[in-house]
Amino acid sequence: MAKKISILGSTGSIGTQTLDVARNLNIEVVGLAVDKNIDLLEKQIIEFKPSAVAVNDKELAKVLKEKVKDKDVQVYSGLEGIIKIATMDEADTVVTSMVGIAGLMPTIEAIKAKKNIALANKETLVTAGAIIMREAKKNGVNILPVDSEHSAIFQSLMGNNKTAVAKILLTASGGPFRKKNKKELEQVTVEEALKHPNWDMGCKITIDSATLMNKGLEMIEAKWLFDMEPEKIEVLVHPQSIVHSMVEFIDGSVIAQLGSPDMRLPIQFSLTYPERVENNFPKLDLLKIGRLTFEEPDYEKFPCLGLAFRAVKCGGSMPAAMNAANEEAVALFLNRKIGFSDIPRIIKRIMDMHDAHSNPDIEKILEIDLWARNTVKSIL
Repeated sequence: MAKKISILGSTGSIGTQTLDVARNLNIEVVGLAVDKNIDLLEKQIIEFKPSAVAVNDKELAKVLKEKVKDKDVQVYSGLEGIIKIATMDEADTVVTSMVGIAGLMPTIEAIKAKKNIALANKETLVTAGAIIMREAKKNGVNILPVDSEHSAIFQSLMGNNKTAVAKILLTASGGPFRKKNKKELEQVTVEEALKHPNWDMGCKITIDSATLMNKGLEMIEAKWLFDMEPEKIEVLVHPQSIVHSMVEFIDGSVIAQLGSPDMRLPIQFSLTYPERVENNFPKLDLLKIGRLTFEEPDYEKFPCLGLAFRAVKCGGSMPAAMNAANEEAVALFLNRKIGFSDIPRIIKRIMDMHDAHSNPDIEKILEIDLWARNTVKSIL
């Protein structure tokens, strides 16, 4: 395969699994970017021999530069360095797997440089969906979803007319606290919240899955990826995480994509589309699974999901404010400064305070992101 990729966030959960796919398919990795984990990045440089890498932390970039001075690799630093990796000439596809709003500007610059995007950064479309999709269309760029749910929807829609879609059925595992009551959720510890029953993910996404905010972010992402109104997106709790999502058509037919809960499968499809390529990853055995169940999400116990629907219906800059408040609240919870149930309370308070701008540009979105973060810190 002649594909050449850059990976933004190569030491995170999606990044390391993308490298596993690249290893399996002999895909050439030409660029890597990370926030701080230079120890793992050094190992990746030795194995994959990228021509350039970037470290967001400028001091750590200096340390790495010294460590790999005998290697044929260019080391960049800061946001400017990450953008260099996102726009480098050699890459035809950029895997954007940086966590949070940090992935927004590099993704936009990659699109302007006419790179196809394998998108694993939800916040890019949540905060700036209209701008991203407009730029992608203008530059003739494909945005291929990496999230298992969006990959499932993408695959279920293949060969079908969008006008025939009745609704999207977005599945959620329900997280580790599906059976807890509201009082029990008040007592949840960080350690409990980080124990996802099915998926191996980074800390921030794992907490988002526990609050169901992850599904709210994915709903907003689906709106932009598939040009679908929120009223046509329904969330279903599916504890087994085997049916990754479904599409219901106007004739009553429902097409679903099933697979093992292994992120390497949707990552691979985003890199090989429209082809399917054999791999050595574990295959789904439905006889071992036995049964597949579905239930409605509890919006009262998990208000983050309702807040996401409220944000997308309000539109404009509201999703950006909601996203920033969530990122800050999750960080505070992980640092044991607030309780689990304080996360949605903080998000709601920021949303109540925010007077949404109807058509924000990137500068306004970044300004609102900063306002929301500072406001969270000030109200605490």
